[in-house]
Formats: sequence, C-alpha cells, structure tokens
Amino acid sequence: MKIILDTNVFISGIFFTGPPSQILNAWQDSRLQILLSQEIINEYQRVAESLSAEFPTIDILPIIELMTIHGQLIDTEGFDVSVCDDPDDNKFMECAIAGNSEMIISGDKHLLRVSGYRGITVLKPREFVDRYLK
Repeated sequence: MKIILDTNVFISGIFFTGPPSQILNAWQDSRLQILLSQEIINEYQRVAESLSAEFPTIDILPIIELMTIHGQLIDTEGFDVSVCDDPDDNKFMECAIAGNSEMIISGDKHLLRVSGYRGITVLKPREFVDRYLK
C-alpha cells in the first residue's frame, strides 16, 4: 500500500508513541510504502529543524534521510492542485495524484475535508491503524 504522511503525522511518529509511530513501524517493516515529493521533504526538514531546539536530544535529520532513501520520491511537477482551504496542504494531494496513491494520513482538517477528491482517501492516523494495520 502506498501512502502519504502529513508532516504532523510523520513528526508525531518520531517523537511520540501511538498511531503515527505504529505507521512508521509498519513502513520500517516494509508493510507499506511512503511516497514523498521534494516539497514534502523540505517541509519535514523545516519542521524538524524548528523542533530540534525544543528536543535537543533527538536528531531527526537521520530519520528524514532514511525516509528519503527508503521512501519513494515522486516528481510532482505539472501536478498543480488547488483543492485545500490551506494552499500549503495541496502538496500532499499532488503527491498522491502523481504517485497513484489512494491514501493520505493526516489529522489536518483542511486535508480531511477533501477526502474523496480524485479517489484519494484522507484518514486520521488512528483510523488508518485500525483499518489497515491490525
């Protein structure tokens, strides 16, 4: 199964236990594939750098590096989607469309509202774990 992780789900999976962590563990066990665009990677890095001041004992950059090596990088050039109320969230839809993924994992209300767009389901982490990982 090919999925896209919203930044908050990815970051939460690294720093905390619970559904986001279970999703990352399933990816680590090769039970699912995570798709990324360069825009998504850039956002992961930006958020990680801002959190490094709050959590100096956790070095998130090697985890992002692993994600970029073992995730599937998708070229989203030419996929201009303007469906989300927050334009910054469109990059996740663009990645899903370009990568032929039917699933975005997010707790973001803007993304949740557009679930179903072009056959792409947006699920909260708990819902995804309950439906697909148990």
